[in-house]
Amino acid sequence: MIQKPNKRYDRLSTASKKRLVIESDSVLNELQKESAGTIPGMDYFYGLARSYSRGELSKQDKKKYIATSCVQVPIELIYAAGAVPVRTCSGSHSMSQAGAEFLPAKSCSLVSATFGTIYTDSIPVPSKPVAIINPTTCDQKKKLSEIPSGMDIPYYTLELPPTKDSEEAQMYWYSSVKKFSRDLEGITGKRITRSRLKAAILKVAKAQQAFRQLHQIRKEHPSMRGTDAILVANTFFYDDIDSWTQHVDSLNHELAQGLHRDPGISDNNAPRILLTGSPSIFPNFKLPVMIEAMGGHIVADEFCSSNRLLYDTVAVDEWNMYDMIPALADRYLKACTCPCFTPNQDRDRKLLSYIKDFRVDGLVYQTFSGCQLYELESSRIGSLMEQENIPMLYIETDYSPDDRGQLSTRIEAFIESLSARK
Repeated sequence: MIQKPNKRYDRLSTASKKRLVIESDSVLNELQKESAGTIPGMDYFYGLARSYSRGELSKQDKKKYIATSCVQVPIELIYAAGAVPVRTCSGSHSMSQAGAEFLPAKSCSLVSATFGTIYTDSIPVPSKPVAIINPTTCDQKKKLSEIPSGMDIPYYTLELPPTKDSEEAQMYWYSSVKKFSRDLEGITGKRITRSRLKAAILKVAKAQQAFRQLHQIRKEHPSMRGTDAILVANTFFYDDIDSWTQHVDSLNHELAQGLHRDPGISDNNAPRILLTGSPSIFPNFKLPVMIEAMGGHIVADEFCSSNRLLYDTVAVDEWNMYDMIPALADRYLKACTCPCFTPNQDRDRKLLSYIKDFRVDGLVYQTFSGCQLYELESSRIGSLMEQENIPMLYIETDYSPDDRGQLSTRIEAFIESLSARK
């Protein structure tokens, strides 16, 4: 394993981590200023995000950590193997700059930030992960395993098929998940038993149930901003799952009982926005913050860092290994609407259901520069929105704040046009 040059690494790591704290605090201060503390249940998630940027997350019973680079990793298997999953994906501009020193100039910001997080030892856990699980959903991400980072963390490639509808593709994925479960036992040194896997599935299902309830509350009683909802989902990446579930349940109680309401969405005539495309990952909340600051209300999103991360759950018929592992594989393949799969009509159906259920006035499609998957699919989604008479704003951006002025002009014009239609 190639080691990091000490002086260069120390300077890059220290500077990147300091800038991460600054940009995270800036985003959180803006969010908390807008909410003015009207939803006390959000304080936990704001605090958790601050702890993440400072690397101050608490250790979970001295367990091993396994890093993941995509929502397509069956985290239930990681829990069943006695380890704790944590995401390497980052929304940090400082980490993107760190990663850009080693990657091609046209690399996606999310990929650069992911590599920067790995290189600077900034994966948000107290001890170094024992492995990085890298599904083959993103061509750029899967090549990171071939670029020496200087970290003695092995990469594990989790192979997905390019399609999900054929019987051959499903069998291929079932085989990959079974192999992954066996290999995890070697990585963690713990056997995945029937009882451990059942407990892990139920643990994750409880968190998913809490998130779906939040999703439903936002549909029936809009009382929180979309930026806050995206932050809540993002913190699932690195929080203790039981604590996260408990605090989402508390937040749901506040919102469902009408105990608190964010004044930022008091205007019932505000244009209702659906977000989709390349995911907004903390602290890169540039687009959602600008949309709601200019009078739009993000009622839902179709990001893999939010709704797609937690909405669907595992459907188990019999609690035995021969049924649970195929059920896990089904959940992570059949419910996925990632553009890495072709054809991808399931994504069309999901977007249309959100538009109907949340009474959406307009769709904002975000693509990071260099993200070819979402960029290529944008034209097809644009045609779908045109057929449904739903205005769509396509935005190509990155993690840099340099385009805020240009974006504000386009977003303001889009929101004004939606207001005129209403």
